[in-house]
Amino acid sequence: MCTGTTVCAQSCPVNIDFETGTFANWTCWLGRTSAVGDQNVISLSRVSGPVSEHHTMYSGNNSQLDPFGGFPVLCPNGSGHSIRLGSTEAGGQAEGVSYDFTVPENSNSYSVTFHYAVVFQSPNHRINEQPRMEVEVTNVSENSVINCGSFSFIAVGSSLPGFEVSNVVDTITVLYKKWSTVTVDLSGNAGKQIRLFFKTADCTFRRHFGYAYIDVDSDCGGSFVGAAFCKGDSVVHVTGPAGYAGYTWYDSALTRVLGKGPTLVLKPPPPSGTSISLKLDPYDGYGCPKVLLALLKDTLQLSADAGNDALYCHTAGITIGSPPRQELIYSWSPAAGLSNPEISNPIAAPGVTTTYTLTASSVGGGCKTSDAVVIKSSAVDTTLRLAGKAAFCFGYGDSAVLKITSTQHIEWYRDNVAIDATGITAYHVAESGTYYAVLQNSDGCTLSTSKQTILIEQPVPPITYPVKYAIINLTLPLEARHIGNQVLWKPAIWLDNPASYTPNFTSATEQLYAIEMHTAAGCVTVDSQLVKTVKNVEIYVPSGFTPNGDGNNDILRPVLRGVKGITYFRIFNRAGNLLFETNVERLGWNGIFKGVPQDPQTLVWMLECTGVDGHIFQRKGTTVLLR
Repeated sequence: MCTGTTVCAQSCPVNIDFETGTFANWTCWLGRTSAVGDQNVISLSRVSGPVSEHHTMYSGNNSQLDPFGGFPVLCPNGSGHSIRLGSTEAGGQAEGVSYDFTVPENSNSYSVTFHYAVVFQSPNHRINEQPRMEVEVTNVSENSVINCGSFSFIAVGSSLPGFEVSNVVDTITVLYKKWSTVTVDLSGNAGKQIRLFFKTADCTFRRHFGYAYIDVDSDCGGSFVGAAFCKGDSVVHVTGPAGYAGYTWYDSALTRVLGKGPTLVLKPPPPSGTSISLKLDPYDGYGCPKVLLALLKDTLQLSADAGNDALYCHTAGITIGSPPRQELIYSWSPAAGLSNPEISNPIAAPGVTTTYTLTASSVGGGCKTSDAVVIKSSAVDTTLRLAGKAAFCFGYGDSAVLKITSTQHIEWYRDNVAIDATGITAYHVAESGTYYAVLQNSDGCTLSTSKQTILIEQPVPPITYPVKYAIINLTLPLEARHIGNQVLWKPAIWLDNPASYTPNFTSATEQLYAIEMHTAAGCVTVDSQLVKTVKNVEIYVPSGFTPNGDGNNDILRPVLRGVKGITYFRIFNRAGNLLFETNVERLGWNGIFKGVPQDPQTLVWMLECTGVDGHIFQRKGTTVLLR
C-alpha cells in the first residue's frame, strides 16, 4: 500500500487489471476480419458488454488449463482475474476490448505492462490472412497511433520466439505461445489520453480460429522495476520493460557495459542517485529500439496489505492480500489453508478461524513490513439425507422424506421454485420433482444442499385388449401397452419371448394372457389379451350399419381373423368420392364426412390386408348406410 512518503509504482487506472472480476471501464467490441490487398483488416463495432464465447472472464482459484497449450487460463503473475478474447469456433469472427485512460500530469516516465498467451490454428495462409492478436496503442488526444507500442501477433512468419506445436489432435496444426509479458512505454505522454486496444481474429477464410488470453499488471509507472530500493537492501535487482529481444545495461555515459538480460543485479547497492542506462533491441516488427535512463534511489518504503477480514463458508476459497509487485518478496504465516504462502494474494480455505500474517520485503531484503487478516471459518452442514424411496408408486404404502441438519434459516425448493416448507428439517415429499434446501447459519453463510429427484407415479388402470385371431400353428405378432420398463406375459406358453412387449404367438389352441407390467417406481398394471385360433384367414365387412349414436352398429369396420396388418380400408360413395381411409385395424367410419353426417345410401368398400400366413388379401363389396 503506497501512503505518505512511500515510494512505489504508480497506481493504474481503475480495473485496467480486471481485478474487479468484471469488464467495468472496458469497452467490448465484435466484428469480422478480412484480407484487403496485402493488409489484414479487422472491422469492429462497439457492443454493450461482454458477449459469451467472445469475451470470457476467468477468476479466483480457477485451475483450468488451455485445451491446446496446457497452460493456465489464469495469468500466473499472481493476478486474480484474466480474460480470453475469442474461442475455438472459427468463422471469420473478430473481437476486442479497449480501455481509455489519461497519463497522470508530470508523469513523463510512465508505462503499462500486459501479459498475453495466444492459440492459433496454423493454416497455409499468407501473413495477412492468418489468425492473429493485435495490440493497438493510440494517443487519443493527438489522434495518432503509438507505433512503438502497437503489434500484430501471428504464429507463422513471426520473429517472436516461444511458439510451440500443440500435441492435441485437430483438423489442422495448432500453435500456441504460453503467457508472455510486454511493457508499453508511454513516456513523454503526461496528461495525454491513451487508448489500449486488444483485438483477436480468425483467419480471413473463416475456417481457422485464433484466440488470446490477456491480463494487465496492477502497477503502472516508470519503465524500471526496482529502480527505487530500500536503505537496508543488500542487493538491488533492476528490471527493464518486458517484451524485447535484447537488453544491454550501461553506465549513464554509455561507455561501460554493466550487464545483459532483462534484469541487472547490483551487489552491493550503488549510492542513491546513481544513473544507469539500458539499450533495448526489439524483435523484428515488434517495437522500436530505444535507450532508457534509470535513476536508482534508496527511497522505497513498503506497507504490506493482507486485505480485509472475511468469512469463509467452506465453499470456494477466498483471495486474500493484494495484487503482486515484481520487486517484492511475500511470505504468509501460518501456511495451513493457503494455496501458496509465498505469493501476495493466495487463496485461503482454513478449516478453523485463522489470523494470517503477511510479511513483505524488497528482493534485497530491506523494508520488511507486516499486516494481518482474520478469516473466519464457518461451516454449514449441507448434507441432504433421503429416508424412504427416491421412486415409488402412489398408494402402495411407500414414501420419501428429505432430512437436513437444523440451522438458523431453511428454505426448501422444488424444481428451483420455493415451496411452503420454511424451517422444516424433515420434509415429506408428496409430488414428483427435484428438491433441495438453501441453508443459512448464524454467521451469514448461505449454502445449498445437493439435489434429490423424487418420482411418485400413479398406477395405470388395467384394460382388456380386443380379441386377436391367429391361424392354427402360424405366428401372430402380439403387442402390449408400453407401460413401465418390465413386462411378463402369463402363462409363459406359446410365445417366443414372454418378457417382451411384442412377443410372437404360435399355437393350435386359444389362450388367455395376463400381461403384467412393472414401472421403475414399483407400480404394477395387469392387462389381458385373449388369442383365438382359426383354420384360415377370415375377412368380413357388415352389409349395413346405422350411425345414429345409439351405441349399436354405429361404426363400419372390417372384422378380421388371422390378419396381422391392414394395408388400407377405403369407403367410397356411388360418385366415386373417397369418404374414409385407414390402415389401422379396428378403426372404422362413423358416417360423417367433412363434419357432415351422410344421407342413407349404398357405399362401396375396398380392403387390402396381410394374413399371418404372409399372403396378401384384397376384398371389395358394398354396404348400406341406414338412418
